[in-house]
Amino acid sequence: QVQLVESGGGLVQPGGSLRLSCAASGFTFSSYAMSWVRQAPGKGLEWVSDINSGGGSTYYADSVKGRFTISRDNAKNTLYLQMNSLKPEDTAVYYCAKYRLGPFNHHEYDYWGQGTQVTVSS
Repeated sequence: QVQLVESGGGLVQPGGSLRLSCAASGFTFSSYAMSWVRQAPGKGLEWVSDINSGGGSTYYADSVKGRFTISRDNAKNTLYLQMNSLKPEDTAVYYCAKYRLGPFNHHEYDYWGQGTQVTVSS
């Protein structure tokens, strides 16, 4: 069974940092691209970042570019999101997700984790 388990969330002050982790199991992790997606209170899902299967290509939403870094350790079946210079608007539940690219390079997400809460507040 595919399983994605996020961890590392918590309460942090504006300007602070957190590193999120996503432990993957039930599939060949190193063969798949992965994403981080978030949902702020009362808002819809927002794509945050992508990484390809080998870890050599990364992509970021404009809202986090320059502040967040996605990475992966395929030997550990783990995805990471390093978040620096956090802002209150980064407050959200963060999910890791397995996906594939469909027509027009649209993301087709097939598995999600349970999410981890990130709260940025003074």
